[in-house]
Amino acid sequence: MSEKIRITGGRQLKGEVFISGAKNAVLKLMAAALLARGESKIYNVPELTDVIIMLNVLEQLGAKTGYNKKEKSVTIDATHITNITASYELVSRMRASFVVLGALVGRCKEAIVALPGGCAIGERKVDFHIKGLEALGTHVKIENGYVHAKAKKLTGTDIYLDIPSVGATENIMLASVLAEGATRIQNAAQEPEIVDLANFLNAMGADIIGAGTSEIVINGVKQENLKPIEYTTIPDRIEAGTYMAAFVATKGKGIIRNVFPNHLTFYTSKLTKMGADIKLVDPTSIEVLCRKRLEAVNIITQPYPGFPTDLQSLAMALATVANGVSIITESLYENRFMQVPELRKMGADIHQERNHALVKGVKNLTSANLKASDLRAGASLVIAALMAEGESTIDNIYHIDRGYELLENKFRMIGADIYRYTDEDAAIINQGKGSLSESQL
Repeated sequence: MSEKIRITGGRQLKGEVFISGAKNAVLKLMAAALLARGESKIYNVPELTDVIIMLNVLEQLGAKTGYNKKEKSVTIDATHITNITASYELVSRMRASFVVLGALVGRCKEAIVALPGGCAIGERKVDFHIKGLEALGTHVKIENGYVHAKAKKLTGTDIYLDIPSVGATENIMLASVLAEGATRIQNAAQEPEIVDLANFLNAMGADIIGAGTSEIVINGVKQENLKPIEYTTIPDRIEAGTYMAAFVATKGKGIIRNVFPNHLTFYTSKLTKMGADIKLVDPTSIEVLCRKRLEAVNIITQPYPGFPTDLQSLAMALATVANGVSIITESLYENRFMQVPELRKMGADIHQERNHALVKGVKNLTSANLKASDLRAGASLVIAALMAEGESTIDNIYHIDRGYELLENKFRMIGADIYRYTDEDAAIINQGKGSLSESQL
């Protein structure tokens, strides 16, 4: 049954938010667990649709898995890999699951993995993944929507990425751990999630240096050197950025806990320029305060450590009510402005031309019936609805559920008027049998 979110805007948000584990990190750690025989355990794992899909992928390959809601942990016993095929039915639902390709090639020297799916934010080719695996000695062919990869042995080499692709960097890292000799990835992705993956692999017994820089060196080790481990993933910097935007949007004040502030340096700088007051409370907590109308700001999305593409839509939502004209340039994905038509429904003044958006701030947004087109566009609509006048509804929230754990619960804890409901709930309300809030509490 279709679920929607109803938000009544205009409330000033106050309080504390605890950030969940990083979705974009933990999914790759789960795939990396395939490299070591035995049971690994990962903590700080958010309860998300994508996590469930990845668990299903790993089970399809023969691993035994479990999720503990109370501990927020997953266990992955990869003692036996009985299948080298990751099906289209699962991989097409979530792009991050494509990273099992590198792990399977590394451990089994063979893999058959469906071409990936996920949010329709633009073309995201797998050419760099394939070229990297081929450089290591893998024969790769694509047939019927599947990547078939096979190698007699993997040999370390120098690999240069034309662009610092996160997924390609991860797949090459995973395949190189058990290769003979050293592999050097040049122009590698530098995201914190890459560092987290390298730390996880090194804890298992791998030999990786340089993660977090543009050059990563993986010195191959033997299979017997890899051991299962217990590991805690990093906090989700994109979720943290979302709640930062929420406090700023509603002229509120709040503390965000379980965050690594250095992962959000560029984003924090832009929010500060817009008028937010952001300060460090302790090493993993920040206070966000905003009491005045925001000022326009120019943004260009770039690979880390530049402005994150995953936070571009949130910045645009803030810019819709800022003083002046903001210019937002999306340099990574051609379809990452899918929130624009929905924001216009709310009264936003946005002119889009290709990958550029000119956002002229208006005094305020008004409520509307909205649809989330993808994960981050959906998050921007939540922010817009929180600061709009009146009651907004957001449909297609399964997109949002892919990346935000307990979203409405966390927002209610800091004062938002937000509820999840189904069409059946709405029918009951229309029949005069109660209010939406009463039916949900």
